[in-house]
Amino acid sequence: MSRSSIRFVLDGEVVQLDNVDPTRTVLQYLREDLGRAGTKEGCAEGDCGACTVALAELDGDGIALRTVNSCIQFLPTLDGKELITVESLARGGNDLHPVQRAMVDNHGSQCGFCTPGFVMSLFALYKSNASPSRQEIDDALAGNLCRCTGYRPIIAAAQAMYDDGTGDDDWLRQPAGGAQSVEDRVAMLRQVATGDALDIALAGRRFMAPLDIDTFADAFAAHPDATILAGGTDVGLWVTKQHRELDTVIYTGRVAELLQAQTTATHIEIGGAVTLTSAIPLLVAHYPGLDELFRRFASPPIRNAGTLGGNVANGSPIGDSMPALMVLGATLVLRKGSVERELQLDEFYHDYQVNDLDAGEFVACIRVPLPADGDVVSSQKWSKRFDQDISAVCTAYRLRLADGRVQDFRMACGGLAATIRRAAKCEAVMRGAAWNEETITAACAALAEDFSPISDMRASADIRLVAVQNLLQRFFLETRGDLGETVYTYGR
Repeated sequence: MSRSSIRFVLDGEVVQLDNVDPTRTVLQYLREDLGRAGTKEGCAEGDCGACTVALAELDGDGIALRTVNSCIQFLPTLDGKELITVESLARGGNDLHPVQRAMVDNHGSQCGFCTPGFVMSLFALYKSNASPSRQEIDDALAGNLCRCTGYRPIIAAAQAMYDDGTGDDDWLRQPAGGAQSVEDRVAMLRQVATGDALDIALAGRRFMAPLDIDTFADAFAAHPDATILAGGTDVGLWVTKQHRELDTVIYTGRVAELLQAQTTATHIEIGGAVTLTSAIPLLVAHYPGLDELFRRFASPPIRNAGTLGGNVANGSPIGDSMPALMVLGATLVLRKGSVERELQLDEFYHDYQVNDLDAGEFVACIRVPLPADGDVVSSQKWSKRFDQDISAVCTAYRLRLADGRVQDFRMACGGLAATIRRAAKCEAVMRGAAWNEETITAACAALAEDFSPISDMRASADIRLVAVQNLLQRFFLETRGDLGETVYTYGR
């Protein structure tokens, strides 16, 4: 069965909306329909964090909480969830949530425009981590930008927000009927998270949210020109920045099979709709050398919404996941109708935003081989800012040595060509050679033959080439221990 209305929980009450514009954003709904002006529009592209809200979903018998950017989330994606805004923290009267009180006491707000977004990110941290480290605080705030405070008082607020000891289990704004326990909220989420697919039609446009992969595949085969919506972290900008009219949208976020992730005896298998927040720990658990790359991958609200499958299918030449996946030997399970095929990721991209997908075909699964004994895997990102910035260059390496010689070497680069691709000539120089300065010098020279970088707002062509050569030198020094870095060698 399918229905045309969406249902979600807000402030302890079930909201049902009919005749929903398929691409109306959550931010527009909050500000224009509900008059909730606490949630701000700063960039309309998920960069600044002023629009941050929290979403709660069922997680077994409990609730999972995550932040998202409401400016690029389409309203129908709220179906089956609980929406929490900065106004939801106002329990009544002059009571402040411990996060808000800490912001006040530590002078964490000046102009105040960005403050609600910071409060929501800190609220999510407060609910998920009772004693965060400074690194964990910095990571939690990586998606929130402030022009006024310099961040020090906001970090001080994050460190102080647990001090009053009041807790907040029942703090959220209560329904008219009285207090609401966690159990009540779980029951309410079960009420709205029914097993009905969505099929919304309005003014000649359509939003479909199938529940299983067969229905999804049939819908896409019947509408091959439809827009596939995953986390909305790219598609959302088509609407907010490019003002596109999307006639038919098919949503991956409720397809059970696409939301599955598992580790088999040989592979990590990640469904096409698994969020980055869920996919990244699986990858880092087996490849810890990728930890810094993935901590710097966008921001928590973007990772909470965006999917690894969407990042791969989008195929941006500056996408940060693909170089690492390429050197790991990842394959894609592609499906059209009932037919599946498997393709190496490094064969998937043909030109700028041109890939091997046929009309009506989609990424069903990403398969990543488990580490082999002796492999060294690492990835490096070079950008103007450490957090929440797009790469000028992103590199990844997989190295296997035997008796001081290179038994196997893979290197992939983003930001240097129309597509992310392997450095074939550099790899050829490496294989069978001694792992020494002479080999690295020759390999760096080969990189100039592998790539002809472009100049743009992030970096000039010559600086890009020098950067990627220097990053390879750094990887060499790290593996020898010259930089005192931790090198992860598997099976030893």
